Amino acid sequence: MTRPRSQPLQEILSLVRQTGMVRIRDIRARGLHPEYVRRLVADGQLVRAGRGIYLLPDAAFTAHHSLAEACKRVPRGVVCLLSSLRYHEIGTQNPHQVWLALDVKARLPRPDYPPLKVVRFSGPALSEGVDLRQIEGVDVRIYNAAKTVVDCFKYRNKIGLDVGLEALREGWRTRRFTMDDLWRYAKVDRVTNVMRPYLDALE
Repeated sequence: MTRPRSQPLQEILSLVRQTGMVRIRDIRARGLHPEYVRRLVADGQLVRAGRGIYLLPDAAFTAHHSLAEACKRVPRGVVCLLSSLRYHEIGTQNPHQVWLALDVKARLPRPDYPPLKVVRFSGPALSEGVDLRQIEGVDVRIYNAAKTVVDCFKYRNKIGLDVGLEALREGWRTRRFTMDDLWRYAKVDRVTNVMRPYLDALE
C-alpha cells in the first residue's frame, strides 16, 4: 500500500520540527525520495541552509547556529577549543571556523559549510568532559568549561599559550570550574607539568 501523496511531505515537515534541521540522508533513511524535499523548498515550506541541509523558513537561528549545523553534519565530532570557549563565553576568541575534535582514526569530513577546523583527540582525552546540549533542536556534543581550558594548554602550540592563559584566568575569576576539575582534566590530557605553575598561581 502506497502513502497518500501528501503524507511524505507532512512526514518530512514533522521530522524537521522535531530535529531542527534535516539532511537528505535522513530523508533517504526513511525511504523517502529527495524530490519531496525539493517540492517543499519550491513551495516555501523549507529553506536550504547549506548543501544537503534544510530548515523551516521561520527557524530561529541562535548565536550558535554554526555549531548545530556542524554537529548535524559530523555527529561524532565534539565542539572543542576556540569554539567551545566561545560557547561558554570565556575569553575573547571569536573563531570563523567550527573547531571539532575527532578520533584519530575517524575519516576527515569535508562539508562545504560551515568551515571546520578538525583536531585529533584519542582515548580519554576525546571521551572525558563531554556535555550534551540541544541547540536549535540538534544534539551538540561539547566539552565542558574545565576540559576546554585544559585542552587549550594541551594544544597551546596550535592556538597559542596566551589563549589558554586568558581562558584560565577568566574562567577561574567567574567560577566556571574548580581546582579539582582542572587537575582532573590536566591528568586526562597529560599536561599536569605544563599547567602546574599556572594553577599554583591561582591558589
